[in-house]
Amino acid sequence: MTLLIGSLQLGLIYGVMVLGIYISFRILNIPDLTAEGSFTFGLATAAIFTTAGHPFLGILASLVAGALAGCVTGLLQTKLNIHPVLTGILTMSGLYSINTVVLGGTPNLTLIGKETIFTLAQSAFPMLEREAVKLLMAVLVSVVCTVALVAFFRTRLGLCIRATGDNADMVKASSINVDRMKCIALALSNGLIALCGGLIAQYQSFADINSGVGILVVGLASVIIGEAFFGKRSVTIGFISAIFGSVVYRYIIA
Repeated sequence: MTLLIGSLQLGLIYGVMVLGIYISFRILNIPDLTAEGSFTFGLATAAIFTTAGHPFLGILASLVAGALAGCVTGLLQTKLNIHPVLTGILTMSGLYSINTVVLGGTPNLTLIGKETIFTLAQSAFPMLEREAVKLLMAVLVSVVCTVALVAFFRTRLGLCIRATGDNADMVKASSINVDRMKCIALALSNGLIALCGGLIAQYQSFADINSGVGILVVGLASVIIGEAFFGKRSVTIGFISAIFGSVVYRYIIA
């Protein structure tokens, strides 16, 4: 039972990262390799703020850090006309050094004994067991992110991003700034990935410089598994399938 609940918790939390992968891979049709660097960037940023006694600020900072990483990738693509795959590799490689600096020059950092959003939630709901509180937090985060994304991609800006992924030439002919749409989408994508990293740091109570290795493969596998069940339909179904695929992937690993 512990294994099943733990896998569900991780599946829902990593689902936030899969949502980010879905945006770049399916909506924008860009193979963004920044994910491995931005995930660790968010993880390291959240860990530093958490050790300083600011767990909620750490989660917010991880989101901002990932968005900045996505902006760098977007600018390399749009302003320097570098191939999308190469821009992701460049940003990911550069972030390794930045992540090391953020962690204070150490390869890992422990958060044991520090207040996290999970321990604070446990204090707020003492009548619930620790694993139940973690599951509740995981469900809350995944639902909030999914609903927010569904609402965003129904706005004019969201529709412009979706149109950019479908046909950039048509969007450009409609006087929409394609470069700006790509930068916003990549910032949103990597912001979610980094947010997941921050949540994982507080969930597992430690941060490691190599935590992001292979995270892109995990995200792509989860997207594909979700689509195998739900198919490729609307964006709303796509986000739901991404979360579902993440949970299934964790159960397969378990």
